[in-house]
Amino acid sequence: MDSELITKLVHSLEAKHTDASVRLIETHISWVLITDQYAYKIKKPIKYSFLDYSTLDLRKFYCERELELNKRLTHDMYLGVAPVSEKGDEVFVDESAGTVIDYAVKMEKQDLSRQMNVLLEKNEVSHSDMITIAATVSLFHSNAQICRPQFSAEYFKEKFNDILSVGDYLVDNLGASAGRILERAVDFANCFVDKNERIFQNRIEHGFVRDLHGDLHSKNIFLYDEPVIFDCIDFNDSFRRIDVLDEIAFFCMDLDAYYKGDLVAIFLNNYLDMFPAISNQNEENLFTYYKCYRANVRTKVNGLRAQQASDDHEKNKWLSEAERYLRLMNGYVGEGRYESISQDFN
Repeated sequence: MDSELITKLVHSLEAKHTDASVRLIETHISWVLITDQYAYKIKKPIKYSFLDYSTLDLRKFYCERELELNKRLTHDMYLGVAPVSEKGDEVFVDESAGTVIDYAVKMEKQDLSRQMNVLLEKNEVSHSDMITIAATVSLFHSNAQICRPQFSAEYFKEKFNDILSVGDYLVDNLGASAGRILERAVDFANCFVDKNERIFQNRIEHGFVRDLHGDLHSKNIFLYDEPVIFDCIDFNDSFRRIDVLDEIAFFCMDLDAYYKGDLVAIFLNNYLDMFPAISNQNEENLFTYYKCYRANVRTKVNGLRAQQASDDHEKNKWLSEAERYLRLMNGYVGEGRYESISQDFN
């Protein structure tokens, strides 16, 4: 698929759903088309170091993988994998006409006004919502498959240090203070990993690394009576097979970015009551490290978006987001510890 074929598919769906326009949402790895009843997610034919959607067979495989994985938390939202076909000058989805040229994950349309990030902006997320999310996530984590990856300090450091790939750009656009924050954060993270390998290894040994969601933040949650947590990572198992602290750190960092410390406290207290993933100061420090890493990733992603922006308005929007997460990361570094943590977990 390409942009031209997506445009044809939008026209085809609009002709079929004459009572409502089709909304197109484009990300760096997919297109999502939303009709009056369904949403269709089509993977872009791309290949990165961490993702390979380059062939039709691979896109079909990962559509099926996405369907399977997301049913763990969404129940009836994910409906199936639908063919995308071309006949003459027209493109169709979920129809038998023509030649199959791609595949789409078919989903039940959700109420976009109930997306958690939208409700956070309107200050409409309640403490009871957080208790329900904590119950859902803790139960999911409790039942998730335990994984036993081999720990690599170099892998963790490389992931964190990759933010330096946008370092010069952030300094040029946000000022010298951005460079000082990045230098301090990288120093903190490298020091923490080097001095505390035993913590990471013990977490693996004690079953805290599991096959999880991998992308747990407010944009991937619909808040109904029971929350629907969707769009988990399908394209790279290692991004999903992580420490439970890494997963909830992403969610809590996201709430911190909205200045919702009260919601963080409610979530954490209830989650840890049901799934005691933090039992000492060492693990609290690890949790801070993971929050710092997740803020690092959001800084980098928004920096890349700013670099790729088509106009100054879009560029400044993404730079503002990058600066927000940069300052958040700096705050976590201030909370972190540089000294070695030597408590024996055995």
